[in-house]
Amino acid sequence: MDTIELSIKKKLREYVLSETLGDKKKISDETLIFREGIFNSMGFVMILTYIQETFGIEVLDSDLVEENFESINAIAEFINKKQGK
Repeated sequence: MDTIELSIKKKLREYVLSETLGDKKKISDETLIFREGIFNSMGFVMILTYIQETFGIEVLDSDLVEENFESINAIAEFINKKQGK
């Protein structure tokens, strides 16, 4: 795992933790953030906005599949792909 990916995960983790009222200790990079109820549909819209603004990528309708957003790891991988890394 390179430094860029670690930086992306760190930013995502900080964002997820700052936006949830749940038990922050139970959230890992593998936690299924929507299935576990950490984020709901409004949280999804918020994280999409955060990703686009923070990482300078455009999220297309075709990108809106569960696999891209199910966990911090999945989101970081999605961002890396969109940035061509």
